[in-house]
Amino acid sequence: MAIIGYTRVSTKDQDTASQDLAMTKAKVDRVYTDHGVSGALASRPELDKALDRLDRGDTFVVWKLDRLGRNTRNVLEVIETLIDRGVTFKSLTEQIDLSAGPMGKAMLTILAAFAELERATMAERTRAGLEAAKAKGNVGGRPSVVDAKKLATIMALVRSGDHTRADIARMVGISPATLYRVLQSA
Repeated sequence: MAIIGYTRVSTKDQDTASQDLAMTKAKVDRVYTDHGVSGALASRPELDKALDRLDRGDTFVVWKLDRLGRNTRNVLEVIETLIDRGVTFKSLTEQIDLSAGPMGKAMLTILAAFAELERATMAERTRAGLEAAKAKGNVGGRPSVVDAKKLATIMALVRSGDHTRADIARMVGISPATLYRVLQSA
């Protein structure tokens, strides 16, 4: 009877240090980790390996439910599959232990639904904030490297017909792709 853990971070620049510490405290035998993989994906390489590794009587441990998935249905399907295979599930942060009986499963369903609601609410607020900023004339993103003076220079060089686009980009200090975008929008 093994204790198998799974950790995940969504971006390559994040680390799993806090998750790893929790796994050590939980005396996990083996931890599988996905780096830079979204929880929205149903299939994740290390999660798939961890799930394949589990046998009847084993325990599958995650640091937090949202590490297992972003979608309530997907999380519950994974856990149902584990239960059908005779594997116990534990989430350390939410203190969910399905070996504790039906109350653990009820809590799991409620917490997974609230986690999904929280993510949807955050996405809705982000969209509303971006729309409000756009209505005020604020456009998100990086400032353009092409100011009015550079644009005038670019347009004069293009009109002269004496230079290739690659030469023009080099002359004004921008990439050919940026030059292409500037000319498309001009």
